[in-house]
Amino acid sequence: MNAILDSLRGQLVVSCQAYPGEPMLDPRTMSQVAQAAVAGGAAAIRAKGLDDLRAIRAAVDVPIIGLVKEGATGVYITPTLESCIAVAETGCEIVALDGTRRDRPDGRTLAETVAGLKERFPEVLVMADCGSAGDAAAAQEAGADVIGTTLVGYSGERPKTDGPDWEAIDEIIALADRPVLVEGRVHSPADAAESIRRGAWGVVVGTAITHPTTITSWFAQAVAEA
Repeated sequence: MNAILDSLRGQLVVSCQAYPGEPMLDPRTMSQVAQAAVAGGAAAIRAKGLDDLRAIRAAVDVPIIGLVKEGATGVYITPTLESCIAVAETGCEIVALDGTRRDRPDGRTLAETVAGLKERFPEVLVMADCGSAGDAAAAQEAGADVIGTTLVGYSGERPKTDGPDWEAIDEIIALADRPVLVEGRVHSPADAAESIRRGAWGVVVGTAITHPTTITSWFAQAVAEA
């Protein structure tokens, strides 16, 4: 087993991402958030944006799952071979990309994208962000090293559940012959633990740990409804 993947087995990955217009959208801030997550026990960091990735790479020694977002709909998570190469150039051990069966903006297939990236960076691993078991099967065939449940409820194949879509997660874990990272609406320690119990290789948590705007809104809504 690849040493990077082995280091993630049964572990927590923390996603450190801020969004346009937010005060925390700053590479230095995100690098500090990543350092705090590592201090708390994160075995790896997932992050977006080339500047953030460079800053985080300089600040932490744990593996980084890197990506870029181009747009906000359709295939927008590291959607092209060019964007995958740019992410790999920042020093990330794993490049996350859209792993759905939807058409990609540069016209390449997922398999062509994976092959092109590995030709340039043979040591870099590929995480396919999938929206269904069908996506996961296709991503395995395309050569992805890691399957993520990241896009379950966001790609149009399945409805968006309040928490993790355990049905889809179970289906993906059952068919996968490589590591599966559960990601997407993991809002509590109980959800994270349940992911591991169901057979996930590891679990990625973002919003519930590193997005104070959303966390604050949960509390504000609860107080308002009390």
